Amino acid sequence: MFFDEKNLAHAELINIYKNLLLPRMIEEKMLKLLRQEKISKWFSGIGQEAISVGCTLALNDDEYILPMHRNLGVFTSRKIPLWKLMAQWQGKATGFTKGRDRSFHFGTQEYKIIGMISHLGPQLAVADGIALANTLAKNKKVTLAFTGEGATSEGDFHEALNVAAVWDLPVIFVIENNGYGLSTPTSEQYRCKDLVDKAFGYGMEGVKIDGNNILEVYHTIKSLAESLRENPRPVLVECVTFRMRGHEEASGVKYVPQELFEEWEKKDPVKTFEAFLLQNNVLDQDFILQTKTENIRYIQEEIDKAFAEPEPEISEEQELKDMYAAVNLPQTQEASTLSEGRYIDAISMALKYAMEKHPNLVIMGQDIAEYGGAFKITQGFVAQFGKERVRNTPICESAILGAGLGLSINGYKSVVEMQFADFVSCGFNQIINNLAKTHYRWGEKVDVVVRMPTGGGTGAGPFHSQSNEAWFTKTPGLKVVYPAFPEDVYGLLISAIEDPNPVLFFEHKYLYRKISGSIPDKGYSIPIGKAKLHSAGNQFSLITYGLGMHWALAYQKSHPEIDFDLLDLRSLQPWDKESVYESVKKTGRVLILHEDTLCCGLGAEISASITENCFSYLDAPILRCGSLDTAIPMNKGLELQFLAQNKLEETIKKLLAY
Repeated sequence: MFFDEKNLAHAELINIYKNLLLPRMIEEKMLKLLRQEKISKWFSGIGQEAISVGCTLALNDDEYILPMHRNLGVFTSRKIPLWKLMAQWQGKATGFTKGRDRSFHFGTQEYKIIGMISHLGPQLAVADGIALANTLAKNKKVTLAFTGEGATSEGDFHEALNVAAVWDLPVIFVIENNGYGLSTPTSEQYRCKDLVDKAFGYGMEGVKIDGNNILEVYHTIKSLAESLRENPRPVLVECVTFRMRGHEEASGVKYVPQELFEEWEKKDPVKTFEAFLLQNNVLDQDFILQTKTENIRYIQEEIDKAFAEPEPEISEEQELKDMYAAVNLPQTQEASTLSEGRYIDAISMALKYAMEKHPNLVIMGQDIAEYGGAFKITQGFVAQFGKERVRNTPICESAILGAGLGLSINGYKSVVEMQFADFVSCGFNQIINNLAKTHYRWGEKVDVVVRMPTGGGTGAGPFHSQSNEAWFTKTPGLKVVYPAFPEDVYGLLISAIEDPNPVLFFEHKYLYRKISGSIPDKGYSIPIGKAKLHSAGNQFSLITYGLGMHWALAYQKSHPEIDFDLLDLRSLQPWDKESVYESVKKTGRVLILHEDTLCCGLGAEISASITENCFSYLDAPILRCGSLDTAIPMNKGLELQFLAQNKLEETIKKLLAY
């Protein structure tokens, strides 16, 4: 193996060696602890250390790195104390995730490292968002994200690279091609000759290097980083290496031909670099022995310290508290002036106010720039705020949602528009597993609002009309808002944008141009999680939200002889249990109405909660009125039959007759 030190001084070469040696020795110790059953799991990076160490040393300390399971060298080269890492691996209270996650599934702003989730690919889009924030701030920083050869088959890989290329984001995507995705060899993973060839399909540069040559990795990444800081663009780097251990230790290596181990043992990154330094008199055997002795002592001391760290406190209260970032928003305030406008106008006005108030707010979505979005909500925004902040996106829902998280990590806010709420399924993983769990795992805010044009009534059929709020209301870490009136649209959207947690903001597109009302002035907000009693009565409580509110109002208008509490939830997660219980205790009868299908809709949860907490106040069974348990059809007659409105009068008669 040829090592080209270029202009590196001996001190720099020694520093690289010491950074390369430490993760190897830590890993060797981990394997011993695993055999002694003192740790439960380990993903080994032995044989791949040159990639982690070389990449990390090549970047500035304030530039973000997004590593994976086998990148211990990233963490040690950024000088994270081993006891802290060990506390993380052992699930201790002082670990980065307080015992809530294992391995490298965490982030740390202090060291500018953002760890992966088990789904591998989504972190590449997060890197896009971090890089976009750097681009907007014009701070000449690069972002580096790792992935494996197996994860290049995931859709997230393709989406992230495509977005980075279209937006000229300064990201270095590093593929660690170690030959196997668990036990599946590269011959069963892809058909192109080299993975780096994929770069050209996205219009980006691609570089293939020897991932076991620490100096080749270091010089390549350093040169690319210097270039990208001045000329922002993404680059794909394929590092060819080999995994000398199993996918994890429990997996074993029986599926790998022995001759491959013999071949790659000769290319061991630590041994070959050490031999080079000895041969060139950069260091001697005494120095190596001294360094290893110091490492052994350091590793043992740090492990002993980690084992002595406390276990997490077992506290339901703390667990629930840490699911969400703290919110410090004003309570509902009176608007000093009101104007008349449509539901859709309230959305546009709230977005415009937020864009004016927050220079770090970015809106992203398909066709939202010059075209103004499918519903023209952002029409004219580009002229006022520019294309950097009002960004047309490729049809890459997963990548854009991940980029929203990256923007938040790097100091920005984002509003992501789903062209239709139905399309969010293409980004489901990012929302459910990345946005929702990030704060709980390592305390990082997720300042992302996802706008969701939703619902039926327009004959748009199964892929543009479904009510999918229940996909998200059961997911801890998410907030879900669903307003029915322009005033609530404005106040709740302002609160959603101010909230440091991920908010799914459902907007009923049937109401966009059909409902008008008062729209507050700038700065008006409504706390998320607070219902509104629209009208009071005694015969029963009708609990609903969204289009259901307008069905209920129509029923109320046509039946003035019936008086009932009409409660608009407005927020579905959290939902206002206090107001619901108060109404139920007063009337003793309950009807829960929603446009979503009946089975497993939010009404089922509300009904169960009322039963558990207000059973003794009930004078009749709780009834639910939901839509037919089918997909929503396109034909107008079939759609009317499907919708819960069709069953409302009959359900109320049943409730009152009990």
